[in-house]
Amino acid sequence: MTSPEFQALREAMRDNHAQPEGPARNARAERLLTEAERIGEPLAVIEALGHQLQVYNYSSEKAKMFVPFSRLLRMWDKDPGDFDAYETHTLHWVFKWVSSGMLDQPHIPLASIEKWLGEMEHRYRLAGHSERAVRQGEFRVARHIGDLDRAARAYTAWLAAERDDMADCHACELHGQGLWQAELGDDEAALAAWAPVLEGEHSCAHEPHAVLASSLLPLLRLGRTEQARANHLRGHRLVRPMESMRGAMAQHIEFCALTGNEARALELLAERPAYLTDHGDPDSELDFLTATALLMDRLVALGLGGQRVPGPSDTAKDPAPEWTAAELARHARERAEELAARFDARNGSDRVSLLARRRMATEPLVDRLPLGVRAAVLSVPETAPVPTPVPAPAPRDPLAEARRLTAERRPEADAAWAALARAAEAGAVELDGLASAELTDHRAMSSAADPAEAAALFGSAAERYAAAGAAGEAWAARARGAYALGGPEGFTEPVAELRALHAAGGATARQLSGALLLRARVLGTAEAAEEVLAFAGAPDVDDRIAEAEWLLGDAAARDGDPGRAAERYERAAELCHEAGLPWYAVEPEARLARLARHTGDLATAERAARAALAHGAGYAGPAGQARLRLGLAEVLGEAGRSGEAAEQALEAAHWADEAGESRGLGAYARHLLGGWLLREGRCEEAAAILEAVLPDLSVEEHGDGTVVQTLWWLGDCLAAVAEPRSAAEQWLRAAELAAKWEDQRDHAMLANLAAQALWRADLNEQATAAYERAGELWQSLGDVPAYVRTLRVRAWIAGPDARGRALMATAAEACDGDPEQLADTFRQTAELLARAPDPDLSEVLSFAERASAGYAEAGRTDARLSADLLVGWIHLDLGDPGAAATLARAVLSADSPELHAEATSLLARAEDTPPSG
Repeated sequence: MTSPEFQALREAMRDNHAQPEGPARNARAERLLTEAERIGEPLAVIEALGHQLQVYNYSSEKAKMFVPFSRLLRMWDKDPGDFDAYETHTLHWVFKWVSSGMLDQPHIPLASIEKWLGEMEHRYRLAGHSERAVRQGEFRVARHIGDLDRAARAYTAWLAAERDDMADCHACELHGQGLWQAELGDDEAALAAWAPVLEGEHSCAHEPHAVLASSLLPLLRLGRTEQARANHLRGHRLVRPMESMRGAMAQHIEFCALTGNEARALELLAERPAYLTDHGDPDSELDFLTATALLMDRLVALGLGGQRVPGPSDTAKDPAPEWTAAELARHARERAEELAARFDARNGSDRVSLLARRRMATEPLVDRLPLGVRAAVLSVPETAPVPTPVPAPAPRDPLAEARRLTAERRPEADAAWAALARAAEAGAVELDGLASAELTDHRAMSSAADPAEAAALFGSAAERYAAAGAAGEAWAARARGAYALGGPEGFTEPVAELRALHAAGGATARQLSGALLLRARVLGTAEAAEEVLAFAGAPDVDDRIAEAEWLLGDAAARDGDPGRAAERYERAAELCHEAGLPWYAVEPEARLARLARHTGDLATAERAARAALAHGAGYAGPAGQARLRLGLAEVLGEAGRSGEAAEQALEAAHWADEAGESRGLGAYARHLLGGWLLREGRCEEAAAILEAVLPDLSVEEHGDGTVVQTLWWLGDCLAAVAEPRSAAEQWLRAAELAAKWEDQRDHAMLANLAAQALWRADLNEQATAAYERAGELWQSLGDVPAYVRTLRVRAWIAGPDARGRALMATAAEACDGDPEQLADTFRQTAELLARAPDPDLSEVLSFAERASAGYAEAGRTDARLSADLLVGWIHLDLGDPGAAATLARAVLSADSPELHAEATSLLARAEDTPPSG
């Protein structure tokens, strides 16, 4: 019989096994071995050594594994009788870890590895095990040293050998088989091998983690970028908390470095700085060093060699050194080449060095692959050299070019005026008074973010126009200054002067209509916009007329006439296209899309949103692209096409990042992206997106509704991927915000969800408190069924003792005579009481019969028949097989085929059971 001390040791080892991987868990395993030695029972020492082996194997200290294994083997050879069946199995199982672990240590001679492989084969044969695991081990050795012929033979023998309980799990075997196919250059075959793991058919403690990481580059090489992105998001979430997955983390860094996501790769590098200094597993250390060197070389190639980056801290520089990308590139490459050379010296080949150099020299596989998660913007220190950009060839006459583009109302006009300003500052062109006025005018238009600065520049431009004899343009500039300041009173004089000049031929229709249009924007009235329409047919005012139309659409929308508003927006877009100005049509098309979405006309909304996106391509700029794509995404999402919506939201988030709006527009796009991925059932991806966006969301900027919804969705994701405790945390955070709302239904639902998750996580005390809170909320809302359900769950948590009985009784009272609710409560009471150590079956029968009667009263035939089967089983336990058989036959005669299997089983048992007494 196990001693109390041994039982406590086992409990401590179980607890330690559940802790995060790493040195702290390893250190406790070492202390537990000391405690086992004090107990004085051989099996206690054996189990403690096995525990130590396991935690070492799944950590960065794999090199420590060999000592406890050697001790275990000596104990086995001395007296196999000290090992129980489980520890006997474990001893043979860890032979695989030791042989592969030796391969990862370049200081262990190849001859010793081959000897251990032979020892493993011998002992497996003696124990009656298949040679499958042995041939897999031989394959690993041959592949590692570059003996590909031997590797191919061992691979064939591995797959041909019988699977037994010494074989790796299906998931791990498929990982190794896919790696071999990828090495042979057949990415399709590799992914076919990995498919059962990627699709969830096979899994284990470290799969699909490793397969997800290994699949990234094959997917990129095959052009399957969407799946590669998804596998990165899924896989990184899984490996992030696991210290033993350094090699997989290296693959995620490599993936980011090769897809234009260098900033994301830097963040992954910073998550575990110890990965650059942990030397206990040289094989994965080499993986990480090569990925780091690749990433740093990418930064240097982008002109970011001076970028500060996270680096190792165990060098002679100082305990917490600052590294630049260029410095870390050199360091990582040197360390990788040194480590690879040690492997090759041991192996008698140059294979490891060749593979490391090839990996560090990999070129990007795609220019840009948006991932959906925000990464910090890369920045170069002021002391770093900044490469001088090569300017585009300048036009021969930059002033003429700027005027031409302005006259044609081309989007490139702003850039042309900026180029002219640079040329003027460099002394490359001389400007007369009129040109100087035009340049100042356009500089003011570029300063719209600062109203006072813009107004001052417009005023200066007006003075220069007036001095150059361009009175009409001078007053037009003053109107633009009034618009910059935003007040309607500033338009009085410019508009009056322009009217007079226009009547006298001293101002153009474009100048006067422009001033009127700016005033209409500020006033926001239909009357003001109508004044602009009076210029229809005049030269060079097509864009003015189109904008007046969409301003009238805005007015109609405000007045509650969406039909009229849509007509105005449609007409505005038509005018832009008729004038050959499709980029001007973007605004009315985007307005039409928003209006149609809000009125439920999703077909029109999609058509308009797609048109706006198409016409804005190349012109809208990053922020415009983000908004246009997000508008289309919202339409697609409301239409239930969440997959397409997610694609557009992903692009919107990318463009928001490019525009420097990651925390505003970008965060909202990622919020929606996570929700649509969840709707598509892509819960792991959604969780990665939502976890990443939460720090960027704030109640102040995005509203508490957005924050609550994000937390709610994240809780749904985490519950779906079997992380109930984390799901509860998100739902409780959301409930805290929703508690402030006037309508408490969301608060109640979130509290209820959190309670369910806590119960699934076996946190019964916390679950009981959460259910109690949810019940109070449902009761205050008058939702009796929901309140009753919380009482019943609390009873189940309490168990079939007095507390559980009391809660079920309270639930029955709360049903207030509702026969269906009462029936559900009576049935659950019967099932709960039946779980007592010594149940009163007569009492259980009474509740089951009351449940059947209640379902009959409520008209729920299938539920009544199911309750009748429960009554029948209880009769059987009470020694009345006749009553049980009668009930079973009644169910079999009813039209409820889903209950027939259970009824048949009950009838057979009843007919085989003699009546008691």
